[in-house]
Formats: sequence, C-alpha cells, structure tokens
Amino acid sequence: MRLIIALVVIIYLIGVGVVLAPTISTRWSTGTASDLFGSVWGELPHALAWPVTAYHRMRGDQEPEKLEKPNAG
Repeated sequence: MRLIIALVVIIYLIGVGVVLAPTISTRWSTGTASDLFGSVWGELPHALAWPVTAYHRMRGDQEPEKLEKPNAG
C-alpha cells in the first residue's frame, strides 16, 4: 500500500513540474530570481490542479478557466 501511495505522489509531483516547466524555462535567464519566483508562484494553483485539467481533456471538455490572480495594489 505504501508503494502505491508513493507512486501516486511521485506521479503528481512530476505532473506539477511538467506544468511549471514552460514558465520556468522562459523566466530562467531573462529576469531576476524574484521575477522567476513570482511567476512560478502565480502559476502554482493551475499547476497543482493538473489532474482536473487532464480529466477534462480526456472527456473532451474545454479546459477550465485559469484562476485569476488577485490585484496586488
């Protein structure tokens, strides 16, 4: 049972990394570390919900809207 749980957690974390990879690769050498962190932090809710997005794509539904970022002002 531990092995199954560990496998599910590993697959989930790899999926989060795959979703965040484009954001990280575009910001890695073009900005500051705080800019990279801010962009990753902003994309994190969408990345953590990747199983829902994958489920909707398998069913043929349109991709759910991304969560809107709150105004920092």
